[in-house]
Amino acid sequence: MVEFTRRNLMASSVAAAISTGAVGVAGAQDGANEHETLDAPYVEGTIKRFSTTARGAEVTGPFVFETGELLYSVQHPSRDNPEPFDRAGVGVFEGFQFTFNGSNDDFAELEPPHTESEQGQVLSAGGEYAYLVQEGDPINGGTERWGHPETPDGTDIADVVGESYEGVGHNPDMNFFVSTTEDGTEGYLFTNNETTPGAITRTPISRTDGSWDADLENAAEIENQAAFRDIGGTKINCYGDLSPWETPLSAEEDYGHPRVNGLATVSDIVEGGSGVGLRGGSEFYNRPNISEVGDALEDIFGNDAWSPMGLWSNSGVEKLAYYLGAEPVDRTAEGNERTPIGDEFPNRYRYGKIVEITDPTAEEPTPVKHHVFGRAAWECPEVLPDERTVYLASDGGAKGIYKFVADEPIPEYDSRMDVRGTLYAMKASEIGEGPVAETDLEVEWLELGTASNAEVESWIADYDDITQVEYLETHAETDWETDLETALAEADEEVAINGNRDYITDEEIVEWAAQYEAHGPDGVDEDLRRVPFLETRAAAKEIGASVEFNKAEGIDSHDEAEPGDFIYFGISSLGGYMTDEQGELRFDEVETGVLYRAELQDGYDVSRLEPVVVGPNGSDPTSLKDVSLINVDNVMVMDDGRVLLCEDKGSFGRSYPNDAMWVYQPPTSLHVDSVAVGQGETGAVDLTLSSVPDGLAGGRVSVSLEHTDVAEITGATYHDALELTAGPTISDDGSTVAFKFADLDEEIEPGAMDVTLASVELEGVGAGTTDITVDVQALDDDDGAAIEPQRRPGVVITGPPPIGGPGGSGSAPTDPDGDGRFEDANGNGRLDYDDVVSLFDHIEDDSVTLNADAYDFNENGRIDYDDIDELYGEL
Repeated sequence: MVEFTRRNLMASSVAAAISTGAVGVAGAQDGANEHETLDAPYVEGTIKRFSTTARGAEVTGPFVFETGELLYSVQHPSRDNPEPFDRAGVGVFEGFQFTFNGSNDDFAELEPPHTESEQGQVLSAGGEYAYLVQEGDPINGGTERWGHPETPDGTDIADVVGESYEGVGHNPDMNFFVSTTEDGTEGYLFTNNETTPGAITRTPISRTDGSWDADLENAAEIENQAAFRDIGGTKINCYGDLSPWETPLSAEEDYGHPRVNGLATVSDIVEGGSGVGLRGGSEFYNRPNISEVGDALEDIFGNDAWSPMGLWSNSGVEKLAYYLGAEPVDRTAEGNERTPIGDEFPNRYRYGKIVEITDPTAEEPTPVKHHVFGRAAWECPEVLPDERTVYLASDGGAKGIYKFVADEPIPEYDSRMDVRGTLYAMKASEIGEGPVAETDLEVEWLELGTASNAEVESWIADYDDITQVEYLETHAETDWETDLETALAEADEEVAINGNRDYITDEEIVEWAAQYEAHGPDGVDEDLRRVPFLETRAAAKEIGASVEFNKAEGIDSHDEAEPGDFIYFGISSLGGYMTDEQGELRFDEVETGVLYRAELQDGYDVSRLEPVVVGPNGSDPTSLKDVSLINVDNVMVMDDGRVLLCEDKGSFGRSYPNDAMWVYQPPTSLHVDSVAVGQGETGAVDLTLSSVPDGLAGGRVSVSLEHTDVAEITGATYHDALELTAGPTISDDGSTVAFKFADLDEEIEPGAMDVTLASVELEGVGAGTTDITVDVQALDDDDGAAIEPQRRPGVVITGPPPIGGPGGSGSAPTDPDGDGRFEDANGNGRLDYDDVVSLFDHIEDDSVTLNADAYDFNENGRIDYDDIDELYGEL
């Protein structure tokens, strides 16, 4: 077990105390260089190794049942492992259940596997791993094989003529269980397989006599059903999510989507007059035999040839065409290597999507692609409990992190195609200077555009009839049917220089960005609105989003997360464009990755990422410890707030070659809410412990305000469960309140989450903001051990005086939605048209101009008439 407490950056950006744990370094060494990464590992909280998987395999698709039992996939294990661990599959750890009490005391840490035998199998700290199903197993009455897509005539994609595909079924990832009974012991397991075409298997499973069993007779490859072919099928289905309304969401990890390499922009190509050296793999998408593009570029451009980003991921596109019904071409036959497909070809804009499996328990589930979420190499989505907010991570080098916010809760739309909302891209910047373990990221969300699934589907349909024949006929002067080789060389050169004109052009993207800059995302021409939804990465780069993230592979939060709870972001390898001299991020490399977390704010927004687990570096052999987490991939938050961290490391410098699964126990946090109040008005904030794994005996805690000219503490009360208390003591100046309490009857049970200790009443004094902080003098659990929580501050915002000053409305403005802007300008407790009129009438009064932050609704740093327009737009 590793323990380390990093520097806690307060909400006010003031550093708090630093403390150390059993293993690690307390802080930066004297004279450390900017962003120097300290000896690793670093963990804010604790981690324990629960399992190691079979040699060669990743740990993927973790899922914890309501019973506390754990399931995960063994992805691409070595064929040299002993049976059954030479084949991929999904299994359950029989004989072990997590206790959901917030503590890692429910298992003893697994020792590293050192012998050949141990490394060739799945090991765990509790229970025995038992396969439910494995790659290639006969399913569906023997008509299909587990993890194997088929062509429309029932031919296994692994057996299509001339297209041997041995990896089918070898890469299972996502696992989510949809229960069909109230006790959660029967239902369907949905499993992704990372293949092209993609595979999603639905396997009935049930729990009897204390163990889980799979019904392979009634399992099915649902991608082989007509509904999936109708949407173009899927591609490289990776991890996913289970929505709050209990439907699986499968992420298409389409690495082949980049149209430009690295951090280059489409503007760079247009301004330079050529895409040579910059053009990405997506632009060659409909080229016959795309796997030959690398050699073709060398023949055409010689020393100026390059490797188009993501090209390799499109090498299976012909198999996807066969899956959709194209006539297979035997490319092993002489003369057929470059024969174009002209009858049925997949539309490139239909892939790189989040696929929701609606009606998951029906005989034939219905797949829906959420086109409004954008197009990328999605590793996973995370749908928040508001059923509107979705965070998305794109895997690979030089990729982005995105957010989608639906106008209404997604299940409330009559049809999923009606789902409408706004897509955002993350712009991140480092806060301060220092080691990676002590450097937070400030987050800004750049709006890309607003649309509905139906609108984006209509734009995508414009490209449905494009085949490999069009690649030749659009870009070559020579008749390909007369001289295929010459036509292909001409087309390759034309696409490399000027782009693929069968799809959205370079000029359209640059024009979209110019109109965006001039008029905002809602002011672009109607025919350009498609750009950020179909060319998401390219569009995000044009407007300055941080498309530098390297291998963003995991996002998750508690299923019932609320503002104040955490969401976790896993960066499997902090390197590449996050560490070079390009772009805006300038980290030192952490080859083995970082786990960030962010506090969910009002509206489930995220504005800051803080590192809580930082891995070691190969450049420092002393940091390569067996206790190190390496290359975090899938991330899953359990019901008690602990986090499962799965590894995807390949070979690295530990004493064992296996990937592991760790359980991260976050530190208990003691936090106080934020609140907005009007002058002379009152509000209340709660003082809350995030978890008490070993109960709560009692303690002494104080809450303080930094600026009493902004707000004062006027009262306080205890939680009802705390029977022995000393009356809250409020200082004469209203700056501090002290609490002293004990839980004599153990009303607060071990394992309780979000325990409210007390409430503090505040009164707004003068316009401005002040931190509200927590100090712990003593806090003990039921065993007498000290609880040392991470203290998280809040912010009090006091709004402006009554609008119009003395003789004005008489009521102080309020902030109805808690965003720090005082929309209720007339102070009647709600947003209405009179607020707009009040602001208009008094826009030049001191009560407005001296309180610009309260009324700066367009967020341009000043008061102007557009603020009135923005306020009206919120009605």
